[in-house]
This record gives sequence, C-alpha cells and structure tokens, in this order.
Amino acid sequence: MKIPYLKKFLVLGIMLFSINMQSQVLLSLIFGDKLNSDGLEFGLEGGMNFSSISNLEGDQPLSKFNLGFYFDIRLKDQWNLYTGVLVKSKLGDNDLSQNDLDFLEIIPEPEDGKYSQNIEYFLIPALMKYTFNNRIYAEAGPQIGYMRKAWVEFNSDVGGVEIRKKLSNSVKLNKIDAGLAFGAGYRLLPKNGMTVGVRYYLGLANVYKGDNRYKHNSLFLKVNIPIGAKKAKEKAEEKEKGITKKEESSANE
Repeated sequence: MKIPYLKKFLVLGIMLFSINMQSQVLLSLIFGDKLNSDGLEFGLEGGMNFSSISNLEGDQPLSKFNLGFYFDIRLKDQWNLYTGVLVKSKLGDNDLSQNDLDFLEIIPEPEDGKYSQNIEYFLIPALMKYTFNNRIYAEAGPQIGYMRKAWVEFNSDVGGVEIRKKLSNSVKLNKIDAGLAFGAGYRLLPKNGMTVGVRYYLGLANVYKGDNRYKHNSLFLKVNIPIGAKKAKEKAEEKEKGITKKEESSANE
C-alpha cells in the first residue's frame, strides 16, 4: 500500500475517534437515545471510498472520505433493513487522460498537472442485511444518489508552485444516479457495538447526459458508530425494572 493511502487511513482513524467522542455527547443529548430501540439502531457512518467511472481512462481511483448517518431496522430474526444518507460523499475518477478531457469539453491548462472528475452526491442505500451468529453480516440492495455538484479539478505542483483549479461541469451530468450495492462486515462487540465493513457499488445509470458508456464503480471502507444506544438500553432496563416492581407491589397487595 502506498504511503499516501497509509496517511489517509491514519487521518481517517483520528477523524472517526474524534467523531465518536464528540457525537456521543452531542447527538445522544439531542435525539440518539430516542431513536435507538430494540428494533432500530441509529448512528454515524464514516469511511473512505475509492471510485472510478467506466470508460474514462483514469489511471488511479479517486479516493475520498465520506460521512453520513444510518438506520438499521430489525425486520425478523436475523434480517434487517439498512438505510440512511451519506451526506458528505464524492464519486468520480482520477488522473484523467487527454481523451477524457476532450469528452468532458475541458480545455487543458498550460501547466503540467493532473485532472480529476469530482461529483458530490447524497447517497441513499436500501439494503437487506443478514447477520450470522458470529456477528458477521452480508448486505445487498439498491442505492440511489442525488448529485449536488460536479467539477473537474486541476492540480499542479511544478517548481514548488502549487495550482488548484475547479472547472464546473454539473450541467453535463445526470442529477440522479442508481445502482446495486453489495457488502459485508463485522460487529466488534455484541448487540449495539461498532461495526466495520466493506461495500461495493455498481452503478447502472448513465453518469453523463446522453451517453450510456459511463457508469460509477466504487469501493467503500466504512465504520458504523451507534449513537445513544447505550443510554437507550439503560432507559429500557430502568423501565423494565419499574414495571417489575409495580407488578410485585400489586401481587403483595
């Protein structure tokens, strides 16, 4: 693994630890414990994705952090419905070729550098999830995306002079993306513990208007952190104890 990726994973670990510490205090005070119950788990999903667009000639995937929230809804036995929204997420491709720039109608800069297609989406999965007895789970289902904005980014560092330019090309893209997602993961602790997982997204919709050659592909490495689950469990236990005491008191009378 290349050093830049190691640095990104280190930053990701620090970011998720910080999110966990701060969000547990903030979100659980607001509504975390109210949303979590025996049949529903609410929390944060964060991680990193490596994306490309089929038929673009980029040599490297576009690697970006993502962050959102999730709902894990219990259906029956070991089956759950997993949904939510990745509110900070980017798909696209990296290290675009001259042919790619011609297709995207981007005039090259005079300086040497690299170009990447960046597309910000709200990503919404709706996945059926099955959890095995050993806390490993598998999931699959549709995922849709709503594009917020898109741009081709130029980055150059020649002779110690850094240049970054963003050239908007949102009008060339379709607003809605859709495809299939498949994943697996592991819950670190029983019941409401943090989970780690991997998910692959296979885009089926056209990325660009009027051209069916270009589809999204993305690999997500993710961590799910339940928010307020412990507090909700404590409240449920206190409520159960209260009911038990009331029943015992009635029996004694």
